[in-house]
Amino acid sequence: MSRSVLVTGGNRGLGLAMARALAGAGDKVAITYRSGEPPQELVELGCLAVKCDITEPEQVEQAFKEVEDAHGRVEVLVANAGINRDTLLLRMSEEDFSTVLETNLVGTFRVVKRASKGMLRARTGRIVLISSVVGLAGSAGQANYAASKAALVGFGRSLSRELGSRGITCNVVAPGFIDTDMTRELTDEQRKVIMEKIPAARYGEPDEVAATVRFLASEEAAYITGAVIPVDGGLGMGH
Repeated sequence: MSRSVLVTGGNRGLGLAMARALAGAGDKVAITYRSGEPPQELVELGCLAVKCDITEPEQVEQAFKEVEDAHGRVEVLVANAGINRDTLLLRMSEEDFSTVLETNLVGTFRVVKRASKGMLRARTGRIVLISSVVGLAGSAGQANYAASKAALVGFGRSLSRELGSRGITCNVVAPGFIDTDMTRELTDEQRKVIMEKIPAARYGEPDEVAATVRFLASEEAAYITGAVIPVDGGLGMGH
C-alpha cells in the first residue's frame, strides 16, 4: 500500500511487532523511541526511527516534520507509546499518577492532534489507539495506568464521531497479557494467577496484536470506527 505510517513507541515489544507488520504489508513506516537505539531489525526493513518524547510538544512537532520530509504526511497513526508506574493507591504519589497520564493520555492527544491535521486536509486517515484490558476491567495497583487506558476509549470514540465524516477512522485495541518484556518480569506465582483467568489458557503473542492493528489500518476496515477490539484471550469479556 506504501502509505506513510507512524507508530509511537515502536522500538520494542508491541510497538516493534506493529511496525514490523505494517512494513511487511508494504507501508513506509516510521517509529518514535524515547531512549536507547532503534532495533537493527527496523533499520534493515527501511523504517525511519525518530527520537521523540511525546510528553514534550516541541519534540512531537519536530518528529512529525522529520516523518513528513521523509515519507509525506502521516496517513496511519498507531498511538502506542506508554509507561506504567504500578503501586497501591495509598503508596501512589502525585507524580506517579500524573506522569502516567501525561504520557499515556496527554501524549496520545498530542500525536493524534498533529496527525489529524494532514488527515483532515486529505479527507482520509486511520488512527489506532493502544489501550489495555486493564483499562476495561481495572487492576489493583494500577489505578493510574487503568485510568489512562480507560480514557483512551472515550477519547477514541469522541474522535470517531468528530472525524468520521471526513473519511478518518479511529479505533482502540485493548491487548490483554501479551508475552513481552513487561510480563516476563512477573513472578511465577503472578503468572499462574493471571493464567487461571484467561479462557484461552495462554499469554498472547505480540504478532497477534500487530495483526489486529494492521487490519484496522487497512482498506478492509474502512467501515469500522469507534470500536474497542480486545486481543486478550477472553480475559476482559463482559467489560
